[in-house]
Amino acid sequence: MQKAHTLRNRLLAAGLFALLLASVPAHAASKEIIELQTQVQQLLDMVQRIQSTLDTRFGVLQNLAQQTADNATQMTATVNALQQKINAQSEAGSGKMDTVSGQVQSLNDSVDELKSRIAKLDKAIQDMQTQLQNIQTPPSPATPGAGGTTPLPGNPAFGPPASQTPPLQETFQAGVRDYNAAKYEVAAGEFQDVLHYYPLDDLAGTAQFYLGEIAYRQQNYSEAVKAYNAVLEGFSGNPKAPAAQLRKGLALLQMNKKDAGIHELRLLIQRHPQTPEAAQARTKLNGMGVKPTGH
Repeated sequence: MQKAHTLRNRLLAAGLFALLLASVPAHAASKEIIELQTQVQQLLDMVQRIQSTLDTRFGVLQNLAQQTADNATQMTATVNALQQKINAQSEAGSGKMDTVSGQVQSLNDSVDELKSRIAKLDKAIQDMQTQLQNIQTPPSPATPGAGGTTPLPGNPAFGPPASQTPPLQETFQAGVRDYNAAKYEVAAGEFQDVLHYYPLDDLAGTAQFYLGEIAYRQQNYSEAVKAYNAVLEGFSGNPKAPAAQLRKGLALLQMNKKDAGIHELRLLIQRHPQTPEAAQARTKLNGMGVKPTGH
C-alpha cells in the first residue's frame, strides 16, 4: 500500500509536469516532450487501474473481516450456551449421584444386615445342636443334700440377672429406619448405643458412618469430618470406609477447604480405585476441572 501511494504521488507529479509542458507553445515542443507526455499518460492510466484494483480488494478484505467477526461472535455465543448446558447437566448429575449414593448405601446396609443375620442364625443352629446333644446324653443322678436337693445348674432361680444390653440387630435397624425417616436425634442415640455396647462388632463401624451422615445432612460438616475420620481410623476394614472417605472429601469442600477435599478424593481413588465411590470422586474432580490424580 505504501509503495502504491508513493508511485501515485510520483505519477501525479509527472502529470503536473506534463501539464506544464503542455502549456508551452507548440513551437517549443519537441518530439521527446511529446513522447514523455505519452508515457506520463500511460502511467496515469496504470495508476488508476491499480487504484481501482486496490479499492476492490480492500472492499473484499473488509467484507471478510466483518464475516470473521460475525462468525467469532456466533461461536462465542455457542460456546457460552454449551458451557451453561454442561454446568446444568453437571449440577443435575451431582444430584443424581447423591441419590444413587444413598441407594447404594442402603443396599450395602441391607447386605451387611443379611450377613449378620446369617451369622446369628448359624450360631443359633450350633447352639440348638449343642442343646440336643445335652438332652440326648442322660444326666448324672443328683446327690441329695442336707435339708433338700442340691439346685441344678441353669436353674433360673440361681442364674445371673437378665442383661440390660440392647439387642444389636434391632438397635441398628431402628437407627437406620429413624435415619431414613429424618429422625436424626433418635437415630444418633441408637447408633451411639451400638458403638457403646458393641464396639468390636462390624456394625459398629457402620453406625459410626451413619453418625457422620447425620451430621452431614444437618450441614454440621466439621462434626461429619470427625465421624468419618473415626471410621477411617478405627474401622479401616469396614465396607463403609470408601464411602466415609468420599463423604469426608465432600464435607471438606463444603467447608471451602478445597485442597484438603481434593486430597481426600484423590486418596480415595488411589486406595479403592474400582469402587463406585472412586467413580463418584473422579466425576466430582473432573467437574471441578481438577485431575483425578496428582501427576
